Amino acid sequence: MKLLLVDDDPLILKSLELSLSREEDIEVIGCALDGAEALNICKEKEPDIALMDIRMPNVDGIAATRLIKEKYPNIRIMILTTFADKPNIQQALASGADGYLIKTDKIADIAGKLRMMMGGTGVLDADVLKKLTTNENEVLKQLTQREYDITRLIAQGLTNKEIATHLFLSEGTVRNNIVVVMEKLGVSNRTQLGLLYYGNQV
Repeated sequence: MKLLLVDDDPLILKSLELSLSREEDIEVIGCALDGAEALNICKEKEPDIALMDIRMPNVDGIAATRLIKEKYPNIRIMILTTFADKPNIQQALASGADGYLIKTDKIADIAGKLRMMMGGTGVLDADVLKKLTTNENEVLKQLTQREYDITRLIAQGLTNKEIATHLFLSEGTVRNNIVVVMEKLGVSNRTQLGLLYYGNQV
């Protein structure tokens, strides 16, 4: 299989590349430090699978997954992240991810799960499955997909300009959505919005 690695940590990228390249049936055809770079590599080299981190600068893994799936639906995407919270899992799967793994998994386990994905099987970490079977959070459910994406990025400390870049929106659209979100959730500033977001994770 042709594999693309995507992570903003060069050390993690190198470790994954060295380890997974030892597998006879895996060819690492590229490494990307963010989602925008990953999209360009997908265009040039057409990998079978992209092993994708979530939190990255410029274009994060969730936005990148959505963009790649829109342009190259045959490329399978396996999320590999430290974030096991339910909203990130749901956002990734809604964006088109075919699997979701936590970075505590061993390299050998990751290779095996990549093979399962190549065979057409969706792959979810056991902890991920547990998160998905818990009850939905009612506070954030009232937000639209776009409003939720913006709220998540505000909670991560991004500016309106950075959020606009991540989500390919205008700054005006971001500002308008923030006003709506704050009205829906009954908060008056970005700090309260971030606290509400992180206080309502399952």
